[in-house]
Amino acid sequence: MAGTTVTHTDLEGSLPLVARGKVRDLYEINDSTLLFVTTDRISAFDVVMRNGIPNKGALLCLMTAHWFEILSAAIPGLRTHFVSLELPPQIPSKFRDEYRNRSMQVQKLVIFKVEAIVRGYITGSAWASYKKDGTVCGIQIQPGLRESEAFPGGPIYTPSTKAEMGDHDENIHPDTAARVVGARYAQRIEELSLSLYQCAAAYALERGIIIADCKFEFGLDKETDEVVLADEVLTPDSSRFWPADSYSIGEPPPSFDKQHLRDWLMNQGLKGKDGVEVPDEVVTKTENRYREAFERLTGNAWTGRC
Repeated sequence: MAGTTVTHTDLEGSLPLVARGKVRDLYEINDSTLLFVTTDRISAFDVVMRNGIPNKGALLCLMTAHWFEILSAAIPGLRTHFVSLELPPQIPSKFRDEYRNRSMQVQKLVIFKVEAIVRGYITGSAWASYKKDGTVCGIQIQPGLRESEAFPGGPIYTPSTKAEMGDHDENIHPDTAARVVGARYAQRIEELSLSLYQCAAAYALERGIIIADCKFEFGLDKETDEVVLADEVLTPDSSRFWPADSYSIGEPPPSFDKQHLRDWLMNQGLKGKDGVEVPDEVVTKTENRYREAFERLTGNAWTGRC
């Protein structure tokens, strides 16, 4: 539905609500399956804004489904939690138009308590840390790099803690992540994360987008003891996308993600503040950037219908 903004979901008991995240609301379909409903809420600096971005939820949901298809075909042995984009029959007819294309059925997993971050280029908090002491998340990086430069040895894995709602994630060394989830699972998560990034970065570059960095989440299938790719993947919410045609070493490029919102918050002195209402101009620019990323990466025109 063009122009619609969904910041709150309520299925009126047709499915039990499991949890509400910053962006997604989780409902239980059955003992093995959840329904992820991606709202139009938007967060920055771990704080959710009062208003949302029209159609953002559908853009993120469909982009994630596209990536699951691409990555599953490209990486042998990769498992994802994706089941279907179809709405389960329990959803009443009056909700089906509103929730279609922003909802995804997924396998229930035990989610690992780390976020798997891969950085291909030195920017953001990594650049700030590097300027201070030459390290990124406790990893020593060779001297002489400039802002937005690709890491000379290839992408690096820099996990973080997975904070509860309202708390802040903290960057940690890979050795610390291994202590959190166990060495065997940590190794698999790191291997998968780097493979996923390299595959996605090559795919995106062919479509004019540089993936500077991104975040993955994984869960454990306890029946098979397998590490499974979960949550959203490679969207403007979980990744830093740069247009390749305006990339330049030594300065932060424009981006397809929510950097415009972050910049506005910083300029207004609102970083980390609760209850912020985002002005229409910032909302529109953010929606346009998300839509352009979707169209470039999927090759599909966005019709504005969710």
